[in-house]
Amino acid sequence: MIKLIVLDVDGVLTDGIVYYDNFGNEWKGFNVKDGYAIKRALSSNIEIAVISGRYSKAVEKRCEELGISKVFQGVENKLEVLIKLCKEMRVSFEEVAAMGDDIPDIPILEKVGFSGAPADAVAEVKRIVNYVSKREGGRGAVREFIDYILSLNGKG
Repeated sequence: MIKLIVLDVDGVLTDGIVYYDNFGNEWKGFNVKDGYAIKRALSSNIEIAVISGRYSKAVEKRCEELGISKVFQGVENKLEVLIKLCKEMRVSFEEVAAMGDDIPDIPILEKVGFSGAPADAVAEVKRIVNYVSKREGGRGAVREFIDYILSLNGKG
């Protein structure tokens, strides 16, 4: 049974494109279908955590809107954060699912009980995960992944 879902941001919750306006403000687009799935997971007693290598106020805002309280940004060693999080939550790695799209996500994806990647993830990631979404990052990949996990947990 999955108790925690860990998500990367750029390339998973977003399409991986970082936009800047003329004033240096960063813009990101988030898929509302992914957001709906996250809320469903949270209401099904599955905790959601976001672990990102970059920092963005847009990510803080989106996570706040969705009710995600475990948000880690500017992280160099994602596995280290996952290990601490699992200890704090008293969750085994087998009870964790994670979705990532690029090389920095591999240590987490190899450690968890169930791993996934968007359709447009790099080949190295797609080779090692349990589940590859038919959808790309920021285009419903998280929705598809969470829907699958909810069905595995008997809540689909």
